[in-house]
Amino acid sequence: MGGRWIEQWDPEDETFWREKGERVAKRNLYFSVLSEHIGFSIWTLWSVMVLFMGPEYGIDPAGKFFLIGLATLVGAVIRIPYTFAVARFGGRNWTILSALLLLLPTGAAYAVMEPGTSYTTFLLVAALTGVGGGNFASSMTNINAFFPLHKKGWALGLNAGGGNIGVPVVQLVGLLVIGTAGAAHPRIVLGAYMPLIVVAAVCAALYMDNLAPVKNDTGAVKEAVKDGHTWILAFLYIGTFGSFIGYSFAFGLVLQTQFGRTPLQAASLTFVGPLLGSLIRPFGGALADKYGGARITLCTFLAMAAATGVVVYASVAESLGVFLTGFTALFVLSGLGNGSTYKMIPAVFRTKAHAAGLAGEEADAYGRRLSGAAMGLIGAVGAVGGLGINLAFRQSFQTAGTGTSAFVAFLLFYAACVTVTWAVYLRRPMEAPAKRQLSYSEV
Repeated sequence: MGGRWIEQWDPEDETFWREKGERVAKRNLYFSVLSEHIGFSIWTLWSVMVLFMGPEYGIDPAGKFFLIGLATLVGAVIRIPYTFAVARFGGRNWTILSALLLLLPTGAAYAVMEPGTSYTTFLLVAALTGVGGGNFASSMTNINAFFPLHKKGWALGLNAGGGNIGVPVVQLVGLLVIGTAGAAHPRIVLGAYMPLIVVAAVCAALYMDNLAPVKNDTGAVKEAVKDGHTWILAFLYIGTFGSFIGYSFAFGLVLQTQFGRTPLQAASLTFVGPLLGSLIRPFGGALADKYGGARITLCTFLAMAAATGVVVYASVAESLGVFLTGFTALFVLSGLGNGSTYKMIPAVFRTKAHAAGLAGEEADAYGRRLSGAAMGLIGAVGAVGGLGINLAFRQSFQTAGTGTSAFVAFLLFYAACVTVTWAVYLRRPMEAPAKRQLSYSEV
């Protein structure tokens, strides 16, 4: 339990925030972004490695989709214990350790990335990259504790967006290697990341802090698990973050399989969507701060359904240009929705507190307590959506040779997300004098 500990922390106190809190919170935010950024790069490493795996590896497209799907699954599941690690070890201390753990999957991939390695070995190594997905949960839980409620949308959006940029960055590194050294040299990508992992761990040790007031509240966890809003928000997060991470893993492989792109051609297109989606995520949080997360989320899902319709048309018509336009729009919209949906989490629980008769700091404390417990669960379930996307692509290409049926399924899912967002958080409740009505239209 060693390291730099802050014993008292009250970001809702305006004087404390202005004189000390904001400066400390922003410093921790920036170095949290660095570590999470590299974590995302390692988590999505196999979206790049599969581009290097030509016919000599003996793995068909269905096998590659399963490979990247396994990495997605492990990264989703491991988010739950990572969420609780912040309170147990301290945000700074856990950031150091979780960063150093990234050396394990990177080093293992460096050792086995060559033709002749068994498919089982590749599956095991891909599963190890899931530790990078866990970094997101611990980082978001940590940063959530540093900022006041009215700044959480911006802070969480910036933290997650900066982390999400790790996806296009590793894809750009892959493009650079394929374009210069060729598709036979994946180890260059892996070797480049090892020193960066060490830098992230050192920076966390030097510049981050642990918050002593942050504790694991088992009661809050049990309450969050029983609360229907936790699972409703998790469902919506499947639609936003699940889409972002699932498409990020699968995009290059879809281009190779359905449109016959070479590794270099696929790599030159793969990074654009994740980059735009990552950059816009903080704006989703900021818009949610201003207009309400539910409103922005609803508009996002409506637009995602429309963009998916464009992709379905392009898939049937075999139009690469239209396909890229629609798919890029999906990345941008999913990034926007990531920010707005995550902003909804603390706001929903604070609104619930006010509806139950709490006010002021008591309501804020309840919102922080429940949202902190719910974030890990919501993040984990949301990330499982990425697995669903890759399995849907795998099945679609196995049975029909194209991704069209998978995109139709995604369209139906976004329609369900629209319905749920409107029905739960925006529809005006009917008047009932005997009961206190809840309205989440401002969340």
